[in-house]
Amino acid sequence: MGISARDVVPFTQARANFSEQAEQAKAGAEKIITKNGESYVALIDADRLDCYHRLDCYHRLAREPIRRLLLEDASRGLDDVAAGRTQPADAAIAGLQTRRAKTRG
Repeated sequence: MGISARDVVPFTQARANFSEQAEQAKAGAEKIITKNGESYVALIDADRLDCYHRLDCYHRLAREPIRRLLLEDASRGLDDVAAGRTQPADAAIAGLQTRRAKTRG
């Protein structure tokens, strides 16, 4: 899971609503706590931290976003097939070559 701007939290804010930040971390939102405008500590789920220390688990976590993107691409492809937005591969390649030739010439 990537870290977004809302996952960067000033120390004073984290201290003021620590329970809420901890619940979000438990749900998978890793938090970067800043102090004086610079990253200071991270707040993550304890099971995820344990997983980071095991190499096999770390690699599985690293692949999760890739798998999600592949599944999303496959889903969009199936939607295209169902909607009739497909063409034979040789026709698609010929069309790309024609467009490429027009832009070069």
